[in-house]
Amino acid sequence: MTSAVAAPRAVPSAAAPPVPRTLADTGLAPDHVEQLILKTLYTGELTGMAIAEAMRLPFSILEALIERARAERLLEVRGATGTGSAGYRYMLTDLGRDRTREYLNINGYIGPAPVPLNQYCETMRRLQAARGFVERDRLRNAFGHLIISDSLLEQLGPAVNANKAIFLYGPPGNGKSVVADGMGRAMGGDMYVPHAIDVEGSIVTMYDPIAHEPLDAEEALNLIAEAPRDRRWVRIRRPVVVVGGELTLSMLDLTFNHASKFYEAPVQLKANGGVLLVDDFGRQRMRPEDLLNRWIVPLESRIDFLTLHTGKKFQVPFDVLVSFATNLDPAQLADEAFLRRIPYKIPINDPTSDQFARIFELNCRRNNLPFDPDTLEYLYHHHYQPISRPLRACQPRDLIEQVVALCRYRGIEPVLTPENLDAACAAYFIDDPGA
Repeated sequence: MTSAVAAPRAVPSAAAPPVPRTLADTGLAPDHVEQLILKTLYTGELTGMAIAEAMRLPFSILEALIERARAERLLEVRGATGTGSAGYRYMLTDLGRDRTREYLNINGYIGPAPVPLNQYCETMRRLQAARGFVERDRLRNAFGHLIISDSLLEQLGPAVNANKAIFLYGPPGNGKSVVADGMGRAMGGDMYVPHAIDVEGSIVTMYDPIAHEPLDAEEALNLIAEAPRDRRWVRIRRPVVVVGGELTLSMLDLTFNHASKFYEAPVQLKANGGVLLVDDFGRQRMRPEDLLNRWIVPLESRIDFLTLHTGKKFQVPFDVLVSFATNLDPAQLADEAFLRRIPYKIPINDPTSDQFARIFELNCRRNNLPFDPDTLEYLYHHHYQPISRPLRACQPRDLIEQVVALCRYRGIEPVLTPENLDAACAAYFIDDPGA
């Protein structure tokens, strides 16, 4: 794909959650907010502004609860760093510390105030309704940094628009994981994810710096004045969450920390609104049928059910483009009933010799190396043709990186020579005829 692609239509930004003006707007019980105030102060003396910043709520909402806690002798003012109660320095009293320890024994969460479950579900429903469709130019633009065939794009486009599960299968090393990332780029746009969710008093942490890429700097705002949005939410790029051989059945349910007494969201909940790639499917530390059975209902209904350790079940959206990537035969991994729920089975085949050459040239440019067709012909003739070695899309990158590393070790300028390629292939391939 060498021709220039047209500029895609801009993806509309997700609507920012409005700033809560009153305690009722937060959707949280007054007692739960007061408990979080006290737990926030358990770490030491803080100003009113610092409490508001830690909880990501305007101080005007917290002020009355702080005054109530003062009246109950749970905290006291130790000084001031400015005018008004937002500048007061607050500290727990002995009674307040005893009370806070009781709260921490029940729920040890300290951080941004959570978002009620119903508000999260409603936000996800609005996001899904405003999702729109991915046009051909937008999909091409998302994969513009790769060498990928038009025929593959024509298969991926409808799958992304349908938002149905996908099987990506084929030989290893041809970029199935990269394809999943490209689908996330194609969906594009931003969205908001809460730091944490409140489920009738139980806290589920949602925002994960590993799974989520924030788009706004967390600058310190003056929370006495109106903030531009509800800062309990983080603006992120649509997530692309990747799990591989480490995936276990327990990772698909809430993880309860018995020490801190709150939960961590499962991987599919963190991936809501984006892409979840199950890489190397069939090589997980559980039977494939266990994973498939767990997701039969969510894939069909787009709704998932999670369970608290108390036994209470609750419903969450399952707005996830699930991709299963495998180099095994899909028919050997799943029965007919499950494959019916994965309507898109897309092969990721070996590149053609022309595509391989373009990938090689692309990686030469990325490493500031001149591309010489004769060098590539040498590679074919000495390391591929003698044993009919199949071409893999990852090999140009890997071999060029080995040449660069070898030259740097030798203290010379990186250059692609037959000798350097011989050394790279000898280290890279187990069955290399020139090793």
